[in-house]
Amino acid sequence: MIAEPSPAPDTGPKDNDGQEATAPASAVQNGGCVKTPSNLTPKGRRKVREQYENIRKKNISRKRASQPESSEDEVEEMVEAVTLFEVVSLGKRAMQSVVDDWIEAYKEDRDLALLDLINFFIQCSGCQGLVTAEMYQSLHSSDILKKMIEKFDEETGLQYKKIMARPWILTVTWPMELEDEGYPLVKAGPHWKKFKANFCEFTAVLIQQCQYSILYDGYLMNTITSLLSGLTGSVVRAFRHTSTFAALKLVTALVSVIQNLDVSIHKAQQLYEVEKNRTPEGETGPRLDELDRKRKECQQKPVEIENMMNALFRGTFVRRYRDVIPEIRIVCIEEMGSWLKLYPNMFLNDTYLKYVGWMLYDKAEVRLKCLQGLRGLYERKELVFKMGLFNTRFKSRIVSMTTDKEPEVAVEAMKLVMLMVLHCENTVSSEECEAMYHFVYATYRPLAVVAGELLCKRLFCLPPGEEETPQFKKKNKFVYSLRRLKKLITFFLSHGFHKHVTYLVDSLWDWEDGLLRDWECLTNLLRDKPMRKEEAFTDAQESVLVEIIAAAVRQTAEGHPPVGRGGRKALTAKEKRAQMEDRIRMTERFIIVLPELLAKYSSDTEKVTNFLQIPQYYNLNMYVAGHLEKYLNALLKEVKELVHRHTDLNVLEACSKVYSILCNQQFAFYPVVTEALHQLIDEVAKDFSQLLDDFFQEEEGSGVSEEHIFRMSCALKKLTAFHNAHDLTNWHIGDRTLKILNFEKENGGLPAETLIPALQCSYFALLWKLELATEALVAETPPSQEAISELQEQMTCFRLICESYLNHHNKDVNEKAFILLCDLLIVLSHQGVDEDEDFSLLKFLPDHDLQSRMIEFVKDHVFGENNLPEEMNREEAHRLDSIYRKRIILAEYCKLIAYNVVEMMTAVEIYKHYMQTYHDFGDIIKETINRTRHNDKIESARTLIVCLQELYQNHMATYCNSNSRKKQVDSSASFASIKELARRFSLTFGWDQMNSRESIAMIHKEGIDFAFHGDSQDIDYYLPPNLTFLAIISEFSNKLLKPDKKLVYYYLQEFVTDHMLLTCKGEKWHPLYCYRSSLIGTDDDAESTIASSFREWPPPDRSKVFATKRKFSDGNITDISLPGSSREQTDLQSDSQLSYFSWGSKTVTSEENIVGEPSPPAEDTALRMAESPEAEALPGEQAEDPEDIDVLDTDEGNL
Repeated sequence: MIAEPSPAPDTGPKDNDGQEATAPASAVQNGGCVKTPSNLTPKGRRKVREQYENIRKKNISRKRASQPESSEDEVEEMVEAVTLFEVVSLGKRAMQSVVDDWIEAYKEDRDLALLDLINFFIQCSGCQGLVTAEMYQSLHSSDILKKMIEKFDEETGLQYKKIMARPWILTVTWPMELEDEGYPLVKAGPHWKKFKANFCEFTAVLIQQCQYSILYDGYLMNTITSLLSGLTGSVVRAFRHTSTFAALKLVTALVSVIQNLDVSIHKAQQLYEVEKNRTPEGETGPRLDELDRKRKECQQKPVEIENMMNALFRGTFVRRYRDVIPEIRIVCIEEMGSWLKLYPNMFLNDTYLKYVGWMLYDKAEVRLKCLQGLRGLYERKELVFKMGLFNTRFKSRIVSMTTDKEPEVAVEAMKLVMLMVLHCENTVSSEECEAMYHFVYATYRPLAVVAGELLCKRLFCLPPGEEETPQFKKKNKFVYSLRRLKKLITFFLSHGFHKHVTYLVDSLWDWEDGLLRDWECLTNLLRDKPMRKEEAFTDAQESVLVEIIAAAVRQTAEGHPPVGRGGRKALTAKEKRAQMEDRIRMTERFIIVLPELLAKYSSDTEKVTNFLQIPQYYNLNMYVAGHLEKYLNALLKEVKELVHRHTDLNVLEACSKVYSILCNQQFAFYPVVTEALHQLIDEVAKDFSQLLDDFFQEEEGSGVSEEHIFRMSCALKKLTAFHNAHDLTNWHIGDRTLKILNFEKENGGLPAETLIPALQCSYFALLWKLELATEALVAETPPSQEAISELQEQMTCFRLICESYLNHHNKDVNEKAFILLCDLLIVLSHQGVDEDEDFSLLKFLPDHDLQSRMIEFVKDHVFGENNLPEEMNREEAHRLDSIYRKRIILAEYCKLIAYNVVEMMTAVEIYKHYMQTYHDFGDIIKETINRTRHNDKIESARTLIVCLQELYQNHMATYCNSNSRKKQVDSSASFASIKELARRFSLTFGWDQMNSRESIAMIHKEGIDFAFHGDSQDIDYYLPPNLTFLAIISEFSNKLLKPDKKLVYYYLQEFVTDHMLLTCKGEKWHPLYCYRSSLIGTDDDAESTIASSFREWPPPDRSKVFATKRKFSDGNITDISLPGSSREQTDLQSDSQLSYFSWGSKTVTSEENIVGEPSPPAEDTALRMAESPEAEALPGEQAEDPEDIDVLDTDEGNL
């Protein structure tokens, strides 16, 4: 609320320049006025808010009394909405009527109306303080500039700002809590969101309604411009943001006015020309003169409006487009985009475009608004020709933003590049376009879809003049589709950037115009022979086409992107119905043509594998509903032929999956499929049994030919592929494969092609038997003791075979045995927990010897080959395949650690290689750390500190054995790598210091013990043997809470003897300086400060030290008497109570917190310690100022 304008104090004779004048009488209302706060005494300033509230109440009562009697609703609305701010905030009245009322008030008394409008802008900034006004006479007074100040009164807690709003100097008074409480434009909630919309509507309607009367009076806009320009220079964020927002919205409204004026000028010019043609040449009339006058007035108005826009632009945009607050920069660039689009005649030039180009290098949200504004320009072809210089200067930046780290910015940049390619010829080079095409394989789907749109529009378009008519496309549909598919396949083959056709199909799915869903055309291209030679596909093109068909079938059936491109999207009822119809059409087509395609391409492994993926996406009801059972028999026949013909594992597994899908008891054709499957298994099992019997009869395999073994291996592969998805227990395949494995164990000589499927098939057979036993137990018909014992014997036999195969000479065999052994141990370790007690016979946990063998296997096969020359010189494809196999082995063993099958301490050997193999195995090792921490926080932390200790010992052994020992221990590369590893371990604990409190403290305790480890008699006289280890554990100090740092510091103090305090000089003691500084928060350069700092907390006598240790060991932490005063004891007892630390032994047990209430977050604990009067500061600590002050340049506030 603005207090009534007050006359300036009469201090003497008034000159013409620089003196204040009395406010006009029309501006003075009843109720008194408040003096300018600068003229008040400090005591008077304390009453500012009270005076303001009294004035507001008087005005409310006055306005209510002046209104006639009305209904209760009107009275309530009148009480709630008195000022413009309240009317706009509540939004209960139409905005046009509000503005019309204000215009009428302006016409009656423009000063009072303007003051009301000024108060509206002030209140929209969230300021509920006092505004006073005083008049001035001249614009050239030096005293006026002195009044434009902004200061803070410490006594009253109020801040003052003087703003020039011609013809007044306004004094705004507000409390300092303005920004802390927030202001309307940034407040959350539906009410403030609606207020922002109402605020925008008010500014637009205000300019719209004023354009016919008072907009050009030279008084209204001058006052508003000076007010808003003055507020934009404030250090208060609320004033800057609100005034900038209001000024730019006014410019946008003026742009709309000037657009309407263009229409009026055109009509006025037409009327003038018509009247002029009617009037005889050389003569004039009153009507022609009147039209000429109106025409000139209309032509003059745009000039005046452009002057207004320029004044607002220079006063707000130019000063605030580089503001430190991103929201203000966003407002500037967002409105600039709308100006460029709405009124290009004035704004679409390099003078204004440069600001958009410069802001392309700003933060993500600002960059996004820049790209959105530019996209509105490039969508209009008539505006593109004006963007030549801008394209030259900023095109490379826009193209580079397609790889922006923010995905939304990258998508907008890709859309903009696409418009530049389509509408700006020769702007984007062909090389840059090729780079854009590769984004169809991006994992972020919106970006890939935009790249797919660009690819379709560039790839499928024809040169100008060669476009095909819709009649031609309909008449020659086959030829038209063939051309487009050939272009797509050629693109895929020529750009060997990626091999995932699934992602290409997903990117083009919304833009391919039904090409990828034209099942008849796609299948006919493969079934029919081409009429002309140029229409024929090559073998590579056919393979890509088959992959495209398989990917399109998957996309049609599932309706969601492939793996890696986001989760399943929720479909509407209409989309679900359309997807169901598409799936039915796809099923009807492929039920008929798939057996024919399988027969045609039966010899091609890759094509057959892709075709066999299609049945899993069928709507199987169509076999019965469409009376298509004969095609089911044809499909089963072709799949059976493929099983007999092929030995490739991918084909066999695909065939097994087809049978698994069709073997569904819900459908009527289930008996037919089951009978066909049993016949196939009978034939293959009979063939395998005969070959196996012949193998053992020929002198126990010594005289068997390689062809015989190859045939046996092929049959075994087929049984293994089907045993994965089907229960083949009745054929006793597992018993025969165990005989093969035992034969190899005793005699050797069998190839890996036989042993690997034998291992896998034996494992599947055991799992199926275990599954049958579990199902019987659930059905309350538990298996007999003999059956459990037999299964236990088979499990033990297979486990021993896998253990023996770990040393097999063939690498593929021993790796397969290791993987199966890990899986089997996970299964066996959890038996007998929830099942019947008889199942406990199956439970098995590996002993220490087996664990040692397995971890040595991991070290040799995962970490032992990284530095071999042949490993480094391999081709990229072989190297990636090797890394993939190593990741599988490492993940299998890490599962054993995570599920507590092996001891957690075995993970130490894996953690040692965290840094060296971070890029290849870092994610697996980090997940292992997280899983083990979830199981046991203390034991997991102990593995980390043991890992660091062993690495340190290896480093020291190497250092001691080296010839040159001039170099410091802690300055070598190996020591730096250990320190970096400790830092990485520290980061895995996250930000929750309360959750990791015991773990971090245990690490420090173990680290201190290790650093000072040695004979107690030697410690007093010699340098501790592992003192440099303190520099390593200092990486964990930032995870300690402040009270816990005291405990650790006291524990460290127990090891620092008097002799050390006298001799701790030189670089050898630097680790102790660093560790001490990490605990007490100082950074001492002088060596002598270490001794003095330890004396600041004098250690107690030995009896008290041992008593402290005993109480820690006993877990009675509440009775600990730490060295120092009673005040320190109270502080530690209340604020630094750890659950349980056994400082006197290696054992650290985690118990529940002593304090019954939940533990506060680390930030709250630290803040409470800082605010508590009883909190004791560590030596060298300084009190932190919790106040966060936004520092901004008073004039500009620029970046």
